Amino acid sequence: MKVASVIVGILIPVCVAAAGAFALNLWLGGGAGIKLAQRLPVPDGSATEVRASVFPATLVIGSGATANLPGLWPRFRGSNFDAVSTGKTPLAKSWPPAGPPVLWSAELGEGYAGPVILGSKVYLLDYDEQKRGDALRCLSLADGKEIWRLWYKVRTPRQHGVSRAVPAVTDKYVVTLGPKCHVMCADAQTGEFLWGIDLVSDYGAKVPLWYASQCPLIDDGKAIMAPAGEKLMIAVDCATGRVLWETPNPHSWRMTHSSITPMEWAGRRMYVYCASGGVVGVSAADGKILWESLAWKVPTSNAPSPVIAGDGRIFLTGGYRAGSAMVQLAERDGKIVPRELFRISQKVFGSEMQTPIYYKGNVYGVMTKDAGRLKEQLICLDLQGRQVWTSGPANRFGPFGGPYIIADGMIFVMNDHGVLTLTEATPTGYRQLARAKVLPGPESWAPMAIAGGRLIVRDLTKMICLDVRAK
Repeated sequence: MKVASVIVGILIPVCVAAAGAFALNLWLGGGAGIKLAQRLPVPDGSATEVRASVFPATLVIGSGATANLPGLWPRFRGSNFDAVSTGKTPLAKSWPPAGPPVLWSAELGEGYAGPVILGSKVYLLDYDEQKRGDALRCLSLADGKEIWRLWYKVRTPRQHGVSRAVPAVTDKYVVTLGPKCHVMCADAQTGEFLWGIDLVSDYGAKVPLWYASQCPLIDDGKAIMAPAGEKLMIAVDCATGRVLWETPNPHSWRMTHSSITPMEWAGRRMYVYCASGGVVGVSAADGKILWESLAWKVPTSNAPSPVIAGDGRIFLTGGYRAGSAMVQLAERDGKIVPRELFRISQKVFGSEMQTPIYYKGNVYGVMTKDAGRLKEQLICLDLQGRQVWTSGPANRFGPFGGPYIIADGMIFVMNDHGVLTLTEATPTGYRQLARAKVLPGPESWAPMAIAGGRLIVRDLTKMICLDVRAK
């Protein structure tokens, strides 16, 4: 289709009741949200049907085109949920004074949502201030031109920006979670709207302070998310929009900014989530709670996600003087029991916004602003919670800690003002390789993505693609 803009449609559903009447739920505006889906009651033990209700979604076709480029960073924290690249492309160990070459740039609405990459496409949930709507944008990895965007109207006043969460993508589906808890699934190739759920109206979720930052995940064809309202966690079939299971919420925990992390332990796959009142492990098979702990809580706002650290260990951290803890799963009397191995103060390690990285037996992260003389420094911990090294007072990365990933044995770490630093990911010491200001800033807090030697970073209103390949 050659027209620049194609309206796929305003989907007007008819929900048939027993008497044959129908109810039409329209977007009301003014922050009231959108009715994206309706759950229909079914007998216990069955899947719950989800119908796309009212969803004024508009698909706009752009001028961008796909290219034959390798790309795999399909979700928050990459392929293995650990912020460690699996790519084989050799990367440069030094840069010119101006930094790595900029391949392309894109202007964005205010926010901190990071991109994902699959093949030659880049996906990002943006916010269009003029149209007042969340916009799922699909860009070309080659030149940054927009291939398509799928957007819906929702008024979201800025609270330190608007957009927050990273999408999840497969070759068939892309799933987003908007700032006001609207979930959308679209065809990853064409942008066609498939289904949606409003976690607030459908599950009684409460939009967190500073908006929803939880990043949805797609696992085995299911979209996994934590409404933390009437139900703690749900799994939705991406193909049909049917809810496959729902996890009870016995403690009435609320949604945090933390994201769900998959974990394999003792032959079982589970989803680990830090809710408002504790941390929980949920069975990937049926959504049943396998274990929980009320011992770990972060006051005000829990943002970092659980870090899986091998041998049943889970590293937990937070800001607001929460510090960090390491728990380990064990089996006792046929039940899974989380045992706390250690707890350390924020002056040893704590992270307010970013999720640390477990890599080859150590944990790497940026300290909070409450860490005293070590505040805002990059740090390496061992698995007993002891500091191995810190980056030193000359190397600080902002009061909230910029994003960081590991690729080709190196840490890429950003500070608040768009300065990108490259250092070795080794427990032998802080060894800086390169540093350059690559973004104007401010607030370069969004998670990074890397694929095929192309590193995508953003600040409050601008996203760029850097060529970090070895020459």
